[in-house]
Amino acid sequence: MMDSTCNLVFAQFRKFTNRKEMATCSCLLLLVLHLASSRAENAEERLVNHLLGPERYNKLIRPAVNKSQQVTISIQVSLSQLISVNEREQIMTTNVWLFQEWNDYRLRWDPEKYGGIKKLRIPSKLIWLPDIVLYNNADGVYEVSFYCNAVNFPFDQQNCTLKFRSWTYDHTEIDVVLTSDYASRDDFTPSGEWDIVSLPARKNEDPNDITYLDITYDFIIQRKPLFYTINMIIPCILITSLAILVFYLPSDCREKMTLCISVLLALTVFLLLISKIVPPTSLAVPLIGKYLMFTMVLVTFSIVSCACVLNVHHRSPSTHYMPDWVKRIFLVRLPYFLFMTRPRSNNRDKLKAKFPIRSTTTLNSQLSTMRFGGDFFAQEDFAQKYPWKGTELPEGGGGFSDFGRSLAHPLDPALEEAVEGVKYIAEHMKTEDDDEGIIQDWKYVAMVIDRMFLWIFILVCVVGTLGLFMQPLFQSWNTPTADDAEYGTSKSSEGGNKGYFLLKLKQYELHFSSSVYL
Repeated sequence: MMDSTCNLVFAQFRKFTNRKEMATCSCLLLLVLHLASSRAENAEERLVNHLLGPERYNKLIRPAVNKSQQVTISIQVSLSQLISVNEREQIMTTNVWLFQEWNDYRLRWDPEKYGGIKKLRIPSKLIWLPDIVLYNNADGVYEVSFYCNAVNFPFDQQNCTLKFRSWTYDHTEIDVVLTSDYASRDDFTPSGEWDIVSLPARKNEDPNDITYLDITYDFIIQRKPLFYTINMIIPCILITSLAILVFYLPSDCREKMTLCISVLLALTVFLLLISKIVPPTSLAVPLIGKYLMFTMVLVTFSIVSCACVLNVHHRSPSTHYMPDWVKRIFLVRLPYFLFMTRPRSNNRDKLKAKFPIRSTTTLNSQLSTMRFGGDFFAQEDFAQKYPWKGTELPEGGGGFSDFGRSLAHPLDPALEEAVEGVKYIAEHMKTEDDDEGIIQDWKYVAMVIDRMFLWIFILVCVVGTLGLFMQPLFQSWNTPTADDAEYGTSKSSEGGNKGYFLLKLKQYELHFSSSVYL
């Protein structure tokens, strides 16, 4: 009984001892893990304190061993978005990434002494930064001032430059190099108004000034002309074509001059719209402005010619005399070359040939012959034209000779007055007919002038339009090169046991990271 009791107590004691050992091991394991993590955290903290300690690092001093040493900075621009191009203010707004790379010898460490840490991320405001700024910056989101060449607007190509320089240091203190000969377009968002032609970069140095250095990027962009073609050029051409109809309208139409003035006012409105888009400069006149001025001159010429045509159209024999050269040129020769015919003149000539109109002198001589005798009836064969009845012949059987002698006596005053009235009416009708013929001749001359101006206007308008809008086709535009077509080629980074910092700027936002190569 005693032995069994002892064995039970020993078993309980052994079980309690095993639990205590397990608890002790667990505590030791947790302590080791805590110490390991604390060691790692302390290593990163110790590394930061070591690198950025005030006794070792000053962010206001450039990373150079001595005063004569240059700090080489590699720069690369990556175009993200072309926001807008304001031609009037000559400002281009872009969204770009600016990559800068340099070596800071003060930010080196041995990973074995700091728990194998090879990467360290710290805020960029704690280290020295190269003060590379955009010299032609208009402050804001990379608003760049540039010279706008609006000669071929809206078929133009612009060159907007981005010039980067250090605000504090000169070339003797820092050296800026290009990472690539072209700006990158990996993150570029296409624009609806502009096409990117080329983004070359160059390093500018002044041989006469060793302190001068800048990096210049040329943003060569070409406008997409579809918007302005649909909204400006085509309406202008259509409005100009309306001016052609002015010469086709008849001169009796009262809307002839009104149409000319309406077209001129419409072109003036378009010219005012152009003046709000292009820059207010006297160095160059935009292409669309040249075309509007060209069409305005043509419409003004059409108004002047319309006034001349209306003046000719409303001429009459009582106010103007038609010279022979006018008849010869405008009634005979020009209508043939202008494919014009005048059927009324042919009918009138036929009527004149069939029924000749006698002059007043001939009629007076014939009346005198009737009064004072003669061979009037024999010459005119009056018996055949006006047969007389036998009862109307004079007595005695004298025939027409006796009737003619009877007419040789003085006529009755009433009959003579009636003859004079008939003669006056005949002369008046003849005069009106001649005047109407001359008026119709003047109207036909006006039609010939109208048709001549119509062909001249069409020819000048077509040649001028093609001549103006085909000028950009003969311009020597910049074309993208093979390297630029690939959106830029990045150069390989320098190797070695050096830590370097990559600085990315996007609209003044800084993203900082560091790397170490062993």
